[in-house]
Amino acid sequence: MRFDLTDLRLFCDVVDEGSITAGAEKSALALAAASTRVRNMEATLGAVLLTRSRQGVTPTPAGRMLLKHARGILGQAARMREDLSTFAGGLSGEVRLLANTNAVTEFLPEPLSSFLATHPHVSVDLEERLSDEIVGLIAEGVGDVGIVAGAVDVGALKTYPFRSDRFVVVAAPSHPLARRTRLSFAEVLEYDVVGLERSSSLQRFLVGKAARAGRPLKARVQLRSFDAVCRLVEAGVGVGVVPQTTARRAEKTMSLAIVDLADDWALRELNIVVRADDELRPYARELVESLRA
Repeated sequence: MRFDLTDLRLFCDVVDEGSITAGAEKSALALAAASTRVRNMEATLGAVLLTRSRQGVTPTPAGRMLLKHARGILGQAARMREDLSTFAGGLSGEVRLLANTNAVTEFLPEPLSSFLATHPHVSVDLEERLSDEIVGLIAEGVGDVGIVAGAVDVGALKTYPFRSDRFVVVAAPSHPLARRTRLSFAEVLEYDVVGLERSSSLQRFLVGKAARAGRPLKARVQLRSFDAVCRLVEAGVGVGVVPQTTARRAEKTMSLAIVDLADDWALRELNIVVRADDELRPYARELVESLRA
């Protein structure tokens, strides 16, 4: 059995992305070359690794076993490179950081810029995901460090406190909800909502909460940032659900009413999650220390 690291990395990327085309792009390979590599891996093993359908690809039982070993081998290879790089004048490499919308937009820019300034040879691949997705990806070794909502079950992962915030409703002063001091998310569903683009983890979270309440989320317009949400809310397009830190900052330059959400999930404790400390690569460990500081 002769697989090289490119084969293993490609297979992980294909499974993570759910398609050979997207996996090839992520691995910086031509589609034809990627398809040939996957076929050769299956021929070498004598087993089908991927179930192919119109919706994409999913790993077979043999594929899941290969995925587990591939991630372990790639992790060991990365740790070897990083350990040896210390003899060549410092750390170099990449850390994959997975975080939810609140962390990405409100709390990571400052500590990340500080970390990158003091670690010029390290790059950070930041990806926005839902908290429960992040837990699974960190446990599987897809990501190095995660930042998740405190209410999520993290299983055997190690956690460290990161930040605290809560979601609030923002409305134009003339909106009917502006006169309220506290309301439930179910009441918000009566009105048009200005939200983030549908691929954002927060928007998917809110759509899920609306579905559990048996109501649709009336997304009037979807934007790429909380600041843009607040500007359209100020213009009377609809109401928005944003972090309190965002709302207080926007309140300084915009005419907005801020209303507390009564739902338990509105209070957000954010935690850093990692696998066991001895599994962390050197620069990932330094990133965790920087975020905790």
